[in-house]
Amino acid sequence: MRYFYFLLTLLTLLLISCGKGKLSEKTTTMENNQQLIKNYFSYFNQHEWTSMANMYSQTAEFKDPSLGSGIFKQSRQEIIDKYAELQQIFTDLHNEVVKIYPSGENHVIVEFISSGTAADETKFELAICTIFTIENGLITQDFTYYDNFEEQESK
Repeated sequence: MRYFYFLLTLLTLLLISCGKGKLSEKTTTMENNQQLIKNYFSYFNQHEWTSMANMYSQTAEFKDPSLGSGIFKQSRQEIIDKYAELQQIFTDLHNEVVKIYPSGENHVIVEFISSGTAADETKFELAICTIFTIENGLITQDFTYYDNFEEQESK
């Protein structure tokens, strides 16, 4: 009988230690993903578009009101071009992160305020929420949401 309890205890400890390894691995992945996104916003604010674009997979999926409705695929070069063009309009383009919300192993949700000033001194400030999907250390999806009612209204 002692042998049975010894084996049962050993088996229980083995199962617990295996479970902790998976939990630890998941926690590490989530922490790495959050750090990736912090680095992303750092590159954005330094206008380092190539470094920022290299954080994406070769072709990533985007939802962004500025692109239209639906899902659009963009290459790293298209990402660089988009933000370089935006920077020409708003030279002091800046994103202030309000909060980062980890969401499972592959998603990070970020709430932030985007701001900038145009050449005619027109300023903008826009509350934005982006859901990033991260796989193998690269952003594969960037689903961005904001109110673009004024933009639609003026069309």
